[in-house]
Amino acid sequence: MIEDDAELAQTLASGLRASRMAVDVALDGRTGLSKALVNEYDVVVLDRDLPELHGDEVCRQLVAADSRGRVLMLTAAAGTDELVGGLALGADDYLGKPFDFAELVARVRALARRATISLPPTLECGDVTLDCGRRVAFRAGQRLELSPKELAVLECLLSYQDRALSAEELLERAWDEYTDPFTTAVKTTIRRLRAKLGDPPVIHTVREAGYRIGTN
Repeated sequence: MIEDDAELAQTLASGLRASRMAVDVALDGRTGLSKALVNEYDVVVLDRDLPELHGDEVCRQLVAADSRGRVLMLTAAAGTDELVGGLALGADDYLGKPFDFAELVARVRALARRATISLPPTLECGDVTLDCGRRVAFRAGQRLELSPKELAVLECLLSYQDRALSAEELLERAWDEYTDPFTTAVKTTIRRLRAKLGDPPVIHTVREAGYRIGTN
């Protein structure tokens, strides 16, 4: 979230976190660009009128760097010219202020599904399924009572079934920048998720690589 209005940025970030997303915040364009180039964000919510570095230039540089993150541009000017201009810069979507928060959540989720890999509405591995839209998971048809972090980790593992994800990758995707990098949060969440998924085990530890989901 790159937004110079600190109160608005924190309000939106808190709402997105309550909607089970990990969110980092930058209050100016230069800081936001630096974060977006270093971290592999799924979505960059970018205010157009920013100090230090204008949102247009942030968008240009992200596109030039072939950033994996999809850009949702926000602006108080919601006319057709502004819309066309924002999309011409390489933004993936455009939302005029003021906007309904539910619409922001829906657009962010839609863009996240398009980031790097195309995710179907439902992710599956054996008898484990995750409805991405409704944010509910099942095993053998039985609904699982998962916490937001457990759902986020399960979604990551189901999205990358072809390889193992390291604890660092899971931490980056399911938590935000304020999380202690030396925390045992990933290990603890994996343990709880395994217990709730039950037998036979589907989450496997891959030595020196991380965690992988699969039926064997």
